[in-house]
Amino acid sequence: MSVQLSLVAHDGRKDALVAWAKRHEATLAQCAIFATGTTGARLAEALPSLNITRLKSGPLGGDQQIGAMIATGALDGMVFFIDPMAPMPHDVDVKALTRLATVYDIPMALSESTANLLVDGLASGRIRRA
Repeated sequence: MSVQLSLVAHDGRKDALVAWAKRHEATLAQCAIFATGTTGARLAEALPSLNITRLKSGPLGGDQQIGAMIATGALDGMVFFIDPMAPMPHDVDVKALTRLATVYDIPMALSESTANLLVDGLASGRIRRA
């Protein structure tokens, strides 16, 4: 499987994303993973077997880097563990990512249950980009 997947999490959800990634390590090891700054560092530290490309921190341009990858067809899916209870100073960046994922019709998961479905679907080939 050569799936290009972005993994992103707000500060309050980074632990949950790392725990989720550990449960799906075997599948994620078959993917090229792109993650924003601190999230990428946390994932790389916890899961050295994964192929992770770290981008800039979200507020410093990492969200835009992922957006550009979506717009150019370089991503097959996006997992973004959003913290709905915390104020988001760069909320417009988050909205732009969700808008781009919708416009370019890539699978996007914003919670653990949808992330499970997304990774299982990509791994099995049931989810494919047009």
